[in-house]
Amino acid sequence: MFAKAFRVKSNTVIKGSDRRRLRADVSAAFPSLSAEDLNELIPNKEELNIVKIYAHKGDAVILYVLHKNPIFFLLEKQLFPTVYTLWRYPTMLPAFVTWPPVLQKLTGGADLMLPGVVVTADGLPEVQQGDCCAVTLVMNRAPVAVGTAAVSSAEMRKSGMKGRGVNILHTYMDQLWVFGDKSHPPVMPVTNSPAEVEGEECEEEEQEVKDSSNPAPVETSCQNMQKLRLDEHEVVKEEEPVEDKEGEDTNKEEDSRSPQEQMDELLLQCFLHALKTKVKKSQLPLLTSNFLRHHMVPCCWSQCFFLLFQLSKFLQCMQKDHSLIQVKELSKGVESIVDVDWRNPVLFGSVQTTAWFHKVWIEVTSSLLFFISYVIINPTLCDCLLEKSEYQEVEKLKWDELFSRTLIRMQACHEVLIPGQPPLVKKGQMEPIDITVASRGSNKKVTIIKNLEAFGLDPAVVADTLQHQVQASCVLQDSPGAKNRVLVQIQGNQVQQVGKLLLDRYKIPRKYVQGLDKAPKPGKKK
Repeated sequence: MFAKAFRVKSNTVIKGSDRRRLRADVSAAFPSLSAEDLNELIPNKEELNIVKIYAHKGDAVILYVLHKNPIFFLLEKQLFPTVYTLWRYPTMLPAFVTWPPVLQKLTGGADLMLPGVVVTADGLPEVQQGDCCAVTLVMNRAPVAVGTAAVSSAEMRKSGMKGRGVNILHTYMDQLWVFGDKSHPPVMPVTNSPAEVEGEECEEEEQEVKDSSNPAPVETSCQNMQKLRLDEHEVVKEEEPVEDKEGEDTNKEEDSRSPQEQMDELLLQCFLHALKTKVKKSQLPLLTSNFLRHHMVPCCWSQCFFLLFQLSKFLQCMQKDHSLIQVKELSKGVESIVDVDWRNPVLFGSVQTTAWFHKVWIEVTSSLLFFISYVIINPTLCDCLLEKSEYQEVEKLKWDELFSRTLIRMQACHEVLIPGQPPLVKKGQMEPIDITVASRGSNKKVTIIKNLEAFGLDPAVVADTLQHQVQASCVLQDSPGAKNRVLVQIQGNQVQQVGKLLLDRYKIPRKYVQGLDKAPKPGKKK
């Protein structure tokens, strides 16, 4: 719904009565929130704004903004929390789990389909059709999308997890998120890791098909799941020759270790290397998500996805068993590293990286990451994207800067498809049908309709149809400032009838009809 930019109609400070009404509505819609949560979410003395907007499809939406962050939005008399609110209260809504690549589709405007839903050990959340629900990712409990259930949980199970699951209204990285402070989701560890759940399912399937005549498909799928935790040592073993017998004995011992033990050693090396070489005392307190993204992942780029699943438990181990760090929740559901024991012997004297660790870290970060992050400017890109003063100075651009420069220099165009006629491509943005109300002599109102020709509509036919519907005089006049264009002028304020004709009969999208808000308001009944 907010995949494209919306238009702000008004932005006003909320009244005291509206604030109380909002708190009552939130309490009724989300009973899991306690009184303290409501006071923190909707404080009495802090400024809270009501922002009325029009989405790109013409839907009227009301936003409630606190500290420059939208916390709720009201659509068709139903209240929905934003991702900013759900990051503070992640259990506020029942949540469906999906895979990280699906988030990009949801941000683009797609709905969550049931084949993309990951069924955890707890099963599907119990929802009814139309209930408000959230979407999370397998490695993080922080919600990334909000929507309504397309069908009930029972119908999802009956359909075999096929079809539409959640009608997405708002996602992380959409325009409503951009309207806030653009903060990123916190890291909220999952109690049951999806990899563990799937591993257990594979083991159960193997036991069930032991006596089967054809167990190969199950064995193959379980072997594929075990490949998610590949041994880095197997790759390095081919690259590094063994120099002496002691090295041979060491390699044999390492080969005998389980993948879990090797992963623990890799995590420890990355953790100690990041603390000693990257983290500074002035950076504390440091969010665990930022510590992972900016400090641990660069130490071992090829294993970054495994770090996401084990970070929380690993940090708890480092705090309890080794007293290396101190982790606290500075805000609800958001963990931060608040202190580091820089004199700890484990950190001070035992940070020893092996040769393969140095090789991966130096070569990957210095060469591969450089080419992924930047684009070298060739002569063609130089002529298209750079100014003359930049020819000798700019040699490379980041991806986001490259795309922004390209989009700025591209010329907008649109294509009109009219039944029975070839497609018509024109330069510039599509101009909407403009409906205005003007005053003539003796304070008489007339309704003026412009730009009907752009949508393949004959102004004469539209004028004749309106004249019979509203029983009022209708004339055609030349449109000032436009060649071969005429406008329709009809007596009285007929905006409501014109809107029904264009939207219902001619099926013109609402976003291409401008001026519908000028319709006369119904008077009060006496």
